[in-house]
Amino acid sequence: QEIVSGECEEESNGVNLMDFSDEILLHILSYVPCTDLVLNVRRTCRKLATLCLDKSLTHTVLLQKDYKVNKDKVKQLMRDIGKEIYQLNMAGCYWLPSSSIDHITRCKNLVKLNLSGCHLTSLHLSKTLSTLQHLRSLAIDVNPGFDAGQLSSECKATLSRVLELKQTLYTPSYGVVPCCTSLEKLLLYFEILDRSREGFMLSGQLMVGESNVPHYQNLRVFYARLAPGYVNQEVVRLYLAVLSDRTPENLHAFLISAPGSFAETGATKNLLDSMARNVRLDALQLPKAWINGSGLLQHLKFNNPFYFSFSRCTLSGGQLIQRVMNGGKDLKSLTSLNLSGCIHCLAPESLLRKAEDDIDSSILESLVVSCCNLRHLNLSAAHHHSSKNIGNHLCQLLARLKHLLSLALPVCSITDVAANVEKPPMQSNVMPQTLGKKVRVGVQTYSSQKPQSSVFWALMGSLPLLENLEIIGSSFSSAMPRNEPAIRNSLPPCVRAQSVGDSEVAAIGQLTYLQSLTLAQLPNILTGSGLISIGLQCQHLRTLSLANLGMMGNMVYMSALTDMLKHCKCLRDLRLEQPYFSAGAQFFQALSHCSSLQRLCIVSRSGTLQSDAVMSFMASCLEVIMCHMFMGESLTVCKNLQQSIVRSFQAERPALNVVIFPLLHEDLTEVIRDVPMRHLDEITLFKSRVAEEPPNLWW
Repeated sequence: QEIVSGECEEESNGVNLMDFSDEILLHILSYVPCTDLVLNVRRTCRKLATLCLDKSLTHTVLLQKDYKVNKDKVKQLMRDIGKEIYQLNMAGCYWLPSSSIDHITRCKNLVKLNLSGCHLTSLHLSKTLSTLQHLRSLAIDVNPGFDAGQLSSECKATLSRVLELKQTLYTPSYGVVPCCTSLEKLLLYFEILDRSREGFMLSGQLMVGESNVPHYQNLRVFYARLAPGYVNQEVVRLYLAVLSDRTPENLHAFLISAPGSFAETGATKNLLDSMARNVRLDALQLPKAWINGSGLLQHLKFNNPFYFSFSRCTLSGGQLIQRVMNGGKDLKSLTSLNLSGCIHCLAPESLLRKAEDDIDSSILESLVVSCCNLRHLNLSAAHHHSSKNIGNHLCQLLARLKHLLSLALPVCSITDVAANVEKPPMQSNVMPQTLGKKVRVGVQTYSSQKPQSSVFWALMGSLPLLENLEIIGSSFSSAMPRNEPAIRNSLPPCVRAQSVGDSEVAAIGQLTYLQSLTLAQLPNILTGSGLISIGLQCQHLRTLSLANLGMMGNMVYMSALTDMLKHCKCLRDLRLEQPYFSAGAQFFQALSHCSSLQRLCIVSRSGTLQSDAVMSFMASCLEVIMCHMFMGESLTVCKNLQQSIVRSFQAERPALNVVIFPLLHEDLTEVIRDVPMRHLDEITLFKSRVAEEPPNLWW
């Protein structure tokens, strides 16, 4: 923006922006990044100089996705408006040096501070917090080498007044939790690897002593999310040990998200028994082993619940209705429900039922009626097959949830029953999909009915507010799981899913306000024509993730994808996972039309890339700061391209993060561990994100 002196001049067309009221101008300016407002816009004229420093614009400063901010801008920003900032979010600013944190000391009035993902040592944290006497909310990372003994008495005094703490652990430690004696909300993210970089096994043992005991007496919210690994389980048990001794009376949200098997112990059983006797909860999530086969849910008491997650539990529909929903009574307070991987949740009982059997529509109807205000619903990773009874299809029942903002469904749940039942499975349905065999899966069951008459078309037309949609195959697994070698084989799609293809994808184009879309393992994609409808009609689309569409041995939808991308002007994140994907000139020329694109991730077994096309794309798309490609190219080709991108663009893009690496290389997990957690968690690793956490868990 050009910096000029004096008053703004009259525009040639007679419309002067400065003639608008201050209220309208402040609303417009609220969409401009704070760094631009303070460092650029306010220097254009006197009126804007005053408005850009209005408290409504400087009270909360969000730098977490301002990828153009650098250390000099941070320094100048804090110098100019530091005293006016009450909330500062620098989460995920991994590119800023730790010295940038020192400038926060100018923000004497800070109440909320988010430094997750920032380079932060014990000494920098001590220096910063020592000056923030009004701080009440804090988010930090605890990395190897963190030493609470280096925290000053002034820093500990600040921590003693903190009410909300979010702590991401990369090493076994209590972090600053023992210093926070007034905690009401504690969020813990365990990202500790089982082995060090040198290959040594890590231990989950922590120092035990009075100074290291967490203080939970005022706790209202306890949340813990564990990455895979036994060390994370060991460490979280130590955090829970204090809770098992004395359960806080005001606890109303207790959530533990743990992948795989996380066995219940005597201490955790005592904790749950104490919770059943002494507290009434509003939000609940527990490891599946703590719920499966136990009568826990029968004894827990709920107040006005707003979030439930029973992900991967063997909870039956009968148990869900009777124990959680009080026999189908009013649960209008519930806004978010995660039943992903809960394979029997829509059946009356689970003992004699097969996962592929039809659902009991009366259970789903009870859920819809009781939880009529649901905003977020996740039913993925299960076979939810509707019966032939007219009016009882899953899509027809979900269409009653008019307030839904995000929805995750398995592919087999959206198919029209008439197009699939009583059809014998083809040979291609039984045999696993193998790479190199160009078998067109699902073509034999393609339905020729008018697409507008399908139940999925009707569902999409009934959810006008939907912003986030995930349609994921019930047997889909990403080729790049966490902390493990790449998966070389994939399971075949569900038989019921084999008619889901282009017409269903086209139906998604009805979602005018769609912002995020995930499609995985849709076997009957023939041309990808439905993608073009989405590109044309979903103009707010920001995040797109496509995986294993159509034939596994051939990229059948490349032409449609390139046409779609030409219309995605708001797209910021794109993730593609497809075997034999050719990332060449045609693809990158189309992708160059996505002028807002910031992050790109491609995962492709036996995939190829064209280095010149990648370089041209990076040069034309100036907003791109993340380029991750895990392909079938050689290590030499990958390294040379990665070095070329970094060498050419790092200086102009301080946040640039480039990882180009062979997907099946044995060192992939070592490369992955260096990826900033923001990118790894939000785009690089595939997962269902609908109702993954309670809404508004952190600001």
